Amino acid sequence: MTDLISIGKKAKAAASSLVKVKEEKVNEILHAVAAALKENAETLKKENAVDVENAKKSGRTAQFIDRLLLSDKVINGMAEGVEKVAALESPLDKTIYSYINNEQGISVEQKTVPFGVIGIIYEARPNVTADAFALCFKTKNAVVLKGGSDAINSNVAIVKVIRKVLERYGADPNAVTVIEDTSRETTVDFMRLKKYVDLLIPRGSASLINSALENSTIPIIETGTGNCHVYVDEFADIDMAAKVIFNAKTQRLSTCNTCESLVIHSKILKKALPKIAALLRTKNVEIRCDERALEVLPDAAKATEEDFYTEYGDAIISVKTVDSIDEAILHINEHSTAHSESIITENNENAQKFLDMIDSAAVYVNASTRFTDGFVFGLGAEIGISTQKLHARGPMGLKALVTTKYYIHDISGNGAVRK
Repeated sequence: MTDLISIGKKAKAAASSLVKVKEEKVNEILHAVAAALKENAETLKKENAVDVENAKKSGRTAQFIDRLLLSDKVINGMAEGVEKVAALESPLDKTIYSYINNEQGISVEQKTVPFGVIGIIYEARPNVTADAFALCFKTKNAVVLKGGSDAINSNVAIVKVIRKVLERYGADPNAVTVIEDTSRETTVDFMRLKKYVDLLIPRGSASLINSALENSTIPIIETGTGNCHVYVDEFADIDMAAKVIFNAKTQRLSTCNTCESLVIHSKILKKALPKIAALLRTKNVEIRCDERALEVLPDAAKATEEDFYTEYGDAIISVKTVDSIDEAILHINEHSTAHSESIITENNENAQKFLDMIDSAAVYVNASTRFTDGFVFGLGAEIGISTQKLHARGPMGLKALVTTKYYIHDISGNGAVRK
C-alpha cells in the first residue's frame, strides 16, 4: 500500500525548501528539464509504447490513444512548454495591496506567495506531467501527481527524468512526485490528504471531477469537462459558420474545448445546416438533430435531451434549433459545462449580448472554441481549464497557482499594540 502520508510530508518539506530558491536558479533548472526531456525522448517513447499497447489491448478508442501517445512532436512540445514557462515573469512576491495605519502604528502589505503543495489528478495525458511540474516549480510549489493507470509507465518515466535534473542542481527531488498506485482507493485517499496538500486540481472526465467533488477534503478547482457550443445567429455568414464549426468539432475530437453542440437560429436553419453538415460529414461526424433540424436533415439521427448535455469526445455533434438569441443563450447556459461557447454573427449588438450573457469561462465571436488553451492565450503551459468561478477561471497559468499573504510591520518603533 502506498504511504501517502510519507509522500505528503516529503512534498511539504520540498515546498518549504523551494521558497529559498532564487528565480534565476528556478529558470536554469527548468531549461535543464526541457533539454533532458528531449535527450531522453527514446526512453520516454519506449515506456509510452507499453501504455499504448495496453490501451489497444483494452479496446481504447483512437481518440483515447491520441491523447496517450508520446511522439517526438509531443515530447518536443512538452520541452517547449517548459522553456516557455521559464521565460515568463514570476507572479510571486508581487504587492497587490498596501496600507499605512499611522493611528495603530502598522504598515500592511498583501503579497503573492506559493500555495505550498499542489495535487493534480489526471487521466491519459502524459504531457500534463511536464506541464504541471513546470508551472508548479516556477511558482515554487511542490506537486504530487496522480495519473491514471493507462499512462502510468509514461508518467513515471517523465518524473524520473525531472527528478534527476533536480538532484543534479541540488534541489529537493520531492518537488515532484508521482503516485504509482493507480487504484481508485488510493485516489480517494489522496483526495483526503488535506494536512499536506493545499490545493487539488482534478483534470479529466466528468466522473473524475464528480469523484473529487464528493470525496475531497482538500480545496479543489474544477477543470476540464467541456460541453462546448457554437451558436449560428440569424445574421451569420454561412460560409464562416461552416468553417468555424468544422474546425471547432473536427480539429481534434478528444479535447475539452471541442464543440459538442450546435445551436442554430430557425431563420437560417434551411440554408446553414446542409452546408455545415456536408462539411462535418467529410470527417464522418454523426449529427443528432432536434425535430426541426431533422426536417432539414432527414438522414440525421434524432437527438435526445441527454444529447444536449453530453460531452462526446467523439465524432458526434448535437443540433438544437432556436427562434431567438435569447433562447439560444438560455439553452446554452442550461446545457453547457461553462467551458467555451461561440457565436457566429455579423450583428454587433447580438455579439455583445452573447458575450455578456453567456455564463462560461471563455466566450467567442466568430471564432473556434478550440482556442481555449493556455499556450494560445499567452500563459505558457496550463495546469488546466477551470470551469468554476472561485479563485481561477478559464485556462490556468502561473497566476492561478499563487495565493496571497499579509505582511504587517510595526512602524511606531515601540512595538505595535492595538488601541
